Amino acid sequence: MNKINIEIKTLPHFEGLPLPQHMTEGASGIDLLAACQEPITLHPGDRVLVPTGIIIALPKNLEAQIRPRSGLAIKHGITLLNTPGTIDSDYRGEIQVILINHAKETFIVTRGMRIAQMVLAEVVKAKLEVVDNLEATRRGAGGFGHTGH
Repeated sequence: MNKINIEIKTLPHFEGLPLPQHMTEGASGIDLLAACQEPITLHPGDRVLVPTGIIIALPKNLEAQIRPRSGLAIKHGITLLNTPGTIDSDYRGEIQVILINHAKETFIVTRGMRIAQMVLAEVVKAKLEVVDNLEATRRGAGGFGHTGH
């Protein structure tokens, strides 16, 4: 497992919170915390942008993927609206998380709550090349749910 240093800047509303971290030695995601000043109420079907209070500087060959936490999903029906969210290496704004409540009950986001996880991934740049024909495959143009079986 490779380890790299990522520069992080904290914003005033982050003050008093612990730095995001991997919660176990084998965890691939860094848990992100809610840096809200007041509790945020999420009624069923609501979505909200939750601040984390951090800005990061990624190397050019990395992206950060913002993903849901499985515990929030199974226990409370809380997930991310766009998942994975992408933090590009040239983005220097606050990381914020779009939470949505798919449950039938109201959910309260509180300061310091672990709301998402951030996974680093290598970026591969592609140059698209227009061609007249593509290599044929057994699956062909079979779409959603179609793997040939």
